[in-house]
Amino acid sequence: MADSPKPVRDIAETARDVKAGSFRMASLSESLRNGALRAIAKSLLENGEAIFAANREDLSAGAESGLAEPLMKRLKFDRQKLRDSVKGIEDLIGLPDPLFRTAFVRQLDEGLVLRRVTCPIGVIGVIFESRPDALVQIASLCLKSGNCAILKGGSEAAATNRELFRLIRDAGLGAGLPESFLTLVETRADIGALMGCHESIDLLIPRGSNEFVRHIMDHSSIPVMGHSDGICHIYADKSADPGKAIPVIRDAKTQYVAVCNAVECLLVHRDIAESLLPAVHADLTRLDVTLRGCPETLKIIPAIPAEEGDFGREYLDYTMAVKVVDGIDEAIGHINRFGSHHTDCIITEDAEAAERFMLMVDSAGVYQNCSTRFADGFRYGFGAEVGVSTGKLHARGPVGLDGLVTYKYRLYGGGHVVADYAEGRRSFNFRDL
Repeated sequence: MADSPKPVRDIAETARDVKAGSFRMASLSESLRNGALRAIAKSLLENGEAIFAANREDLSAGAESGLAEPLMKRLKFDRQKLRDSVKGIEDLIGLPDPLFRTAFVRQLDEGLVLRRVTCPIGVIGVIFESRPDALVQIASLCLKSGNCAILKGGSEAAATNRELFRLIRDAGLGAGLPESFLTLVETRADIGALMGCHESIDLLIPRGSNEFVRHIMDHSSIPVMGHSDGICHIYADKSADPGKAIPVIRDAKTQYVAVCNAVECLLVHRDIAESLLPAVHADLTRLDVTLRGCPETLKIIPAIPAEEGDFGREYLDYTMAVKVVDGIDEAIGHINRFGSHHTDCIITEDAEAAERFMLMVDSAGVYQNCSTRFADGFRYGFGAEVGVSTGKLHARGPVGLDGLVTYKYRLYGGGHVVADYAEGRRSFNFRDL
């Protein structure tokens, strides 16, 4: 099993060491980084039994502590999760290198050329929930994008995270990565220590509850990227095709309930409520979904009366709020008020209505006639994701490789000085090359 990470008193020193190593990490070639990813994928496959044994420890502890079933499902790391994790790494290897790409070249004057070139962010601290597969995704994405990562996983997955960390780190070091490429910290106190490392950590990505993410944002001067709640909606417009609506709603609610892109609220146009809602009720209740409905909904189907706060709640369970609305404008207003700007969908055959929905709903992902569960870096072809950002600066939606790089301006001259331009001896001659 992996050695325990450094105690909290050493976090600041550890972060400084990682920062120092990040400059070497940023210079590594694509071939070396891809070679390390191949070594990591191979090690994970060859050591599956050790990973599963560690995961059984976590599952047993979770069961003893009464961990909720949806969270137990998140915690489980089985052969399918291993296959998916390795497939994500293989997909990452096949993606173009996000580093050293020239976005534009501009001549400012003869012999004075400006280039904008992509580069890593540097050191990324990620505090993530009790999903061990998230550790694999985050570590591999940071590696591919040339970033060093400091990880803090959920305590429920401590044994699994240690084993995955050990395998990934050993394989990466064996492939030539710097000592600092991956660090794991474990105690809750370490979170506070990480938040204070503003000179060493370039970006924090918290994945957890709204309260937790807000706490990180309010108590750290390090830039924070991420989302809090995943309150996703589906709006069934008056032209919705029931043959599309029922499977999409079912998938969005039940395919995996304990994730941020599962639908939590269904809005239904009044004109189709009496025909669609009974079909939705029959389909979902056979899958043990509890519906909490507005007064109009209760006139049509048997449901639990919705209470104040049921709209705008992330259930992460087999529960969904239902509301009948007068039309698309009310649906848009409801989503923008009660949603979390994550992912929202319209079911409609009306292209104009779909376009209005996509223009007016203020979310990172806006869909037509497809499940909100598609909001995922792996399904977007990003290889994986470090999380979903509902902010509007730098990165938005599932954050893959492009969200983990920034850029720098490189200016190449031949003795040029600003005084020549300020005093009229020379003039700029802009030209894109």
